[in-house]
Amino acid sequence: MTSTTAGVPETRASGIEQFGYTQELKRTLKFSDLVVYGLIFMVPIAPFAIFGGVFQASGGMAPLVYAIALVAMLLSANSYAQMAQAFPISGSVYTYAGRGIAGPVGFVAGWMILLDYILIPALLYLAAALAMNGIIPGIPLWAWLIVFVGLNTVINYLGIQLTALVNKYMLALELVVLAIFLVVGIVAIAQGRGQGFSFDAFFNPDTFSMPLLFGAASIAVLSFLGFDAISTLAEENTGSSKSLGRSMFAALILVGVLFIVQTWVASMLVDDPAALIANGDPTGVAFYQAAGNAGGQFMFILTAASTAIAWGFANALVAQAATSRLLFAMARDRQLPKFLSKVDKKHGVPINATFLVAGVSLVLGIYLTILPDGLIAISALVNFGALTAFLALNFTVVWWYVVKQKSRRWFVHLVFPVLGFLILAVVLYNARAEAQLLGVIWLVVGIILAAVLSRRGRLRDPLAEVPADRPVVR
Repeated sequence: MTSTTAGVPETRASGIEQFGYTQELKRTLKFSDLVVYGLIFMVPIAPFAIFGGVFQASGGMAPLVYAIALVAMLLSANSYAQMAQAFPISGSVYTYAGRGIAGPVGFVAGWMILLDYILIPALLYLAAALAMNGIIPGIPLWAWLIVFVGLNTVINYLGIQLTALVNKYMLALELVVLAIFLVVGIVAIAQGRGQGFSFDAFFNPDTFSMPLLFGAASIAVLSFLGFDAISTLAEENTGSSKSLGRSMFAALILVGVLFIVQTWVASMLVDDPAALIANGDPTGVAFYQAAGNAGGQFMFILTAASTAIAWGFANALVAQAATSRLLFAMARDRQLPKFLSKVDKKHGVPINATFLVAGVSLVLGIYLTILPDGLIAISALVNFGALTAFLALNFTVVWWYVVKQKSRRWFVHLVFPVLGFLILAVVLYNARAEAQLLGVIWLVVGIILAAVLSRRGRLRDPLAEVPADRPVVR
């Protein structure tokens, strides 16, 4: 497949080379692979693990909160899609902000998304280990961490094709479990169990307030994090740059509908909504208990075990792959140690970055098992980092297309990015105070590092990187 730039045929490889890079990663991923990758990263059954927290924070309106979060993510997905067309290379928001605005801005944006990417594998491994330890308490948490990290590292080392194949099987298993829950749950509701059929989960006048919903959205958005990881596979995509954006939209819409439906059914199966709102879900079993109300102990174990496997294996597998690609891109630009840019010639993967992510995940995961609130602490950091990076991304679209390129596509290059920015800003404003504090500290460190790298000439000038004859998008 070729495209035409300024009347000159352009292959996908030359699209990389025009930015000064050599095609090193293997192009093997089709549109369906990208969609599956995004779905696996987001985990179609992700609400199983955090349902109780979202239910409490939203005053019982979990499905409505997921709908709000979906809108915010779709607006950000538009920004990813637009920037992926301008710069079809690895690096995600780091690349887009750096080349669309300025090198230091790109570094800070990459630093913030790195807070999400580098920590989320450890979060996933820890959550999975806790779930498995609850089912089989005889095996310690650190042992489960080693099993999950080791298995995923081997699969990622063997290449992106194997990762994509495993993803498809894991996605199928997750969807089967979800289908079983929905069928059993709907039948139970029809039989009068739980609270009975109701739309209260979408609007409850007794608890409704906008600050409440946006605060809850700052938790629910964790379930959607991962759609953006599709952009890190730009150099392994066999289609055009537009297929990256399309795959993000497809994955988001599919998983968003699943999130809304499953939390609606679960909300109707909660035994005592008032008690859950008042006391929360400290043990993280609210969803499993709702499933148990519908189908007994079998459904409790099925949903709990599937959550552990989905978070610790399937989701962590793609999280590790995406993080290694981000490290690879930043190291290739000399903004991280050079050894992280090494690509294994046989398997076509960033080998050192892959092993580093595995090591950090293992060490951090084991450390977090010692802390009484380890999972809460790391979740707060992950969300703040991702949402701050999305703010930078939405601003980048306006700056690159409207200010620099003089685009007249007002909706996709101005209206949608501005709306996405405003919604995410409100979500961050209503986030938990500890998340804001830790996130701001990380942001300040990133700004300081950007200043140091800039003084040393390590941050490239994106204006010098972009050919003068690139077509203007109008």
